[in-house]
Amino acid sequence: MIRVQNLSKYYSSARALGPVSFEIEDGETVGFLGLNGAGKTTALRILACDLKPTSGTVSVGDVDALANPHEVRKRIGFLPESPPLYQEMRVTDYLHFAGRLRNMTKAEIVKRLPTVLETTNLTDVPDQFIGTLSHGYRQRVGVAQAIIHQPELLILDEPTRGLDPVQIVEMREMIKQLKEKHTVLISSHILTEISQTCDRLLVLGRGEILASGDEHSLSSELLDTNRVAVSVRGEEDEDEAELRDKILEAVKDIEGVSAVEPARVSEFDVSTVYSADIVVEGDVRDQICKALVEADFKVVKLDRSQGELESIFLNLVGGKKDARN
Repeated sequence: MIRVQNLSKYYSSARALGPVSFEIEDGETVGFLGLNGAGKTTALRILACDLKPTSGTVSVGDVDALANPHEVRKRIGFLPESPPLYQEMRVTDYLHFAGRLRNMTKAEIVKRLPTVLETTNLTDVPDQFIGTLSHGYRQRVGVAQAIIHQPELLILDEPTRGLDPVQIVEMREMIKQLKEKHTVLISSHILTEISQTCDRLLVLGRGEILASGDEHSLSSELLDTNRVAVSVRGEEDEDEAELRDKILEAVKDIEGVSAVEPARVSEFDVSTVYSADIVVEGDVRDQICKALVEADFKVVKLDRSQGELESIFLNLVGGKKDARN
């Protein structure tokens, strides 16, 4: 378990973080969410024993991180926002180097390396110079150095920053694999990215924790109603108003459903897809899906509305940027 109590960090008289207190259980994947300058990086650097706090306590397991940072570092893998890579080294040489820095023997590194390369999708570039790799591959090397020693806790600071859409999906899938073997902390300013990989969110703003919980608990606390985005396959030239009425008829008996907002149409080569938002109290996505299928709708997508996720975030942070890091 990670236990943080009354943690603060000041740069001269400027407060970057705190005081904040929170606990993270073993095996959890927790996202630190906030606008740029909210204090996310400061918090993660302190947890990684890369930055000393001004006040407060941090313990990882049964170890006091402030009194014995070297012992804590053995248990942590850290991917900073700018990965600590040596451009002139080959991938495997660099990972050997990273392993030796963590007091691994050569035999341990040789045994561990194939698993690390496979987990981070680096099996096709093991002998390539890091400086010749794309940004996405360099980010994977950064993750590889963080997990080479099989840490209990993995800290990833903005792991998808600068990645293209394909690389973001690949990084997301990698994080889902890492969740099975590590306690994972992730920072991001993009709600949709972090919500798809984390069990719980800590929302930071102006150096303070503004809220904590999963998507559903945060939306229930902060929004009067929820919106569920649904997309169904329809017939060509089908009337959108009639389709909306049909969707409402299918879901109207579900407790909490109050409206279906106007359908939107998307034309594809093989079919027409209609999308609409169902306004509802509570999380009844499973009931909505069942009702639509039973009404013979061809459901192609059903999830919490993107607009709702953004509303949660903006309600918390107030949509204002902060100058702190």
